[in-house]
Amino acid sequence: MGRVPDLPSPLSGARRTIALACRVLADAGLADDILGNVSFRLGPDRMLVRCRGPEEEGLLFTRQRDVHAVDLDGRGDLPAAWTVPNELPIHAELLRARPDVDAVVHCHPSAVLVAGVEEIPLRPVFGAYHIPAARLALDGVPVYPRAVLVRRPELGRELVEAMGSSTVCLMKGHGIATVGSGPHAVEQAVARALTLDVLARVSVERARLGDRARDLPPEDVAELPDLGSSFNDLNIWRHHLARLRLRGLALD
Repeated sequence: MGRVPDLPSPLSGARRTIALACRVLADAGLADDILGNVSFRLGPDRMLVRCRGPEEEGLLFTRQRDVHAVDLDGRGDLPAAWTVPNELPIHAELLRARPDVDAVVHCHPSAVLVAGVEEIPLRPVFGAYHIPAARLALDGVPVYPRAVLVRRPELGRELVEAMGSSTVCLMKGHGIATVGSGPHAVEQAVARALTLDVLARVSVERARLGDRARDLPPEDVAELPDLGSSFNDLNIWRHHLARLRLRGLALD
């Protein structure tokens, strides 16, 4: 079977961003081999999503040709032998239930997996080291308690209920779901996945060392500013794109 070219289209910018998001997640160690997916809302009932192709090479090598438009039930004009991800209901049910959400990331960071199955609390024990992760710990990370493949809408709705209004969710024995909103929704959802991974890695190491750390005191919490999405999300995004270029993994 011949290769499908990356042809320009009105959606090429969004498709490129999703493809880069998949590469960033894999390069950062949050998505091993072929596991994980990213989506972006096109309207009330349509999305762009990273699909499975006939020559699947994994998230680290995602191209624009792997990203296609489908409705929330997974119907779309996909090329021959392309399929939507098995866990499309993660994306579809979050987009269906939450009009504030414009992008969804699902991946499998190993530190989050360990923290979940070992029931290691993601406590706010640090501050300026990583302010977004500190704030995530302060807000609390909801947990979806079932280690299942979320391949049916009813399971997706269970995840939505467990996640509530949060921007992140730990899927116990499985992985994570994160969301983003607005014109840079994909970049924001990726940054939140990276942030949750930081919090989980520190928490796992903290538990390994005996879990003696105390929670951040209120007076220190009060000194943690919100540096804004441009700093927390877009600067992090640009950094990871630079890492891809350095490793020869940037899109042509």
